[in-house]
Amino acid sequence: MPSTTRTLALTAVPAALLVALLPPLTAQAVPTSLDWGPCAGTAGAGPRQECATLRVPMDHADPDGPQISLAVSRVPAEKPDARRGALLLIAGGPGGSSLNDPSGKGQKLPQEVRDTHDLIGFAPRGLAPSTPVDCGLEYGDLATSRLRPWPAPDGSVDGNMATARRTADACARNGGELIKHISTANEARDIDRLRAALGERKISAWGVSYGTYVGAVYAQLFPHRTDRIVLDSVDDPDPTRVNRAWLAAHEQGVEDTFPHFAAWASKPGNPDRVARRAADVRPLFLRLAARLDREPIPWPGANPEELNGNVLRQTMLDSLASPSRYPTLAGLMRAAAQGTVPPAPGAPPEELLQNVTAVGAGTLCNDVSWPTSQALYEKGVAESRAKYPLTAGMPRNAMLCAAWPYPPREAPVRITDRGPSDILLVQNERDVNTPLAGAMRMREALGRRAVMVTVNSTGHDAYLANGNECGDRTVSRFLATGERPGRDVYCR
Repeated sequence: MPSTTRTLALTAVPAALLVALLPPLTAQAVPTSLDWGPCAGTAGAGPRQECATLRVPMDHADPDGPQISLAVSRVPAEKPDARRGALLLIAGGPGGSSLNDPSGKGQKLPQEVRDTHDLIGFAPRGLAPSTPVDCGLEYGDLATSRLRPWPAPDGSVDGNMATARRTADACARNGGELIKHISTANEARDIDRLRAALGERKISAWGVSYGTYVGAVYAQLFPHRTDRIVLDSVDDPDPTRVNRAWLAAHEQGVEDTFPHFAAWASKPGNPDRVARRAADVRPLFLRLAARLDREPIPWPGANPEELNGNVLRQTMLDSLASPSRYPTLAGLMRAAAQGTVPPAPGAPPEELLQNVTAVGAGTLCNDVSWPTSQALYEKGVAESRAKYPLTAGMPRNAMLCAAWPYPPREAPVRITDRGPSDILLVQNERDVNTPLAGAMRMREALGRRAVMVTVNSTGHDAYLANGNECGDRTVSRFLATGERPGRDVYCR
């Protein structure tokens, strides 16, 4: 994250002027046609999926300057005569790709949507096979429990600040010019270039998780180029904290979701049962994490090569994202209680981890200034550990953005109610990653532009995933016909 002096430094173009000027610059760009062809070397592409490459400016404030490539894909509408337009699938992350989603999750969409819409996917700027970026991090720094800023067992953040400096320095050294231009606003501008290249006057979108913030920023910058926008598992748009608010949200997300896991993990007949009563699961988890803080168990082949308290906590965070993952957490708790470990979990190739991590770092750190004061993080971690022991202070701790060398090139986009009323939010009540409280803040920011469907369900990703039939039906109707509920609804 930028230092205090860097945070206050003036950029060559004032942030407010950039926000005002960049959408028109994109709007005036000459549309580029796409040369669709086979998706060579793209694992997961279905037989109807086509791929193309789109060139966009690395810096949208300099549209005639250096260009980068975006990998894009489509599955054409199944009934060309009934075609309405294009539905863009926006992945989560930051660092996620929707390149193969037209052949994957897109095929779960109702037939009426697949008949009338081309399904469009893309790899965001910086993410291979688009022009890639890489920080060249040490292998140990790619561990998920390291990328999330879990403090030391005693609550110290010294190690986190050292990691922030080391990883931020690596990104500055190895990320090149591109890493300075990775941001949510630039992804939204890329999307508008893609819309123009598709020949569409307006575009529909289904954004999930971080993709909801991308979709909201696009709808803010280009309000009259939106058709039907679905934001699924919704991020808090707080313009003062942005990504910091998403990290902090894990405190409440875990509190909302852990009781559901506890009920499952204590159910009679469950082969993964860890306790006889739901009330016993939480104290058991806390005892196991504290024991592993003191006495880690060697775990050959894992990263890190030990099962410590923070690895258990990170496994909890990952597993609460979907009830289908609960057995992973329960199994690790059972093994820890016995002093053993399961087989080491598989990991993606290091090249992929490096790329995804660099895109995530660029987005998180370029979207908004992060504090640089270690004392501030120490205070936040101590308060969080006392109030939310399950997350042990991590949500208020320092990520690599605490030492990021580049000040944001523009202010965060403020989401408002200005624009057409064509947005539908869908949100599970219990979501560890994007809690209901944050979704409500997006709903408030969008005002009359949006209607919200709250689903009595557990898990991250609601529509066609961890939601329920009522929520799925409501979203499908909107995408297929444009019909939204007249007001916010609750799906029991």
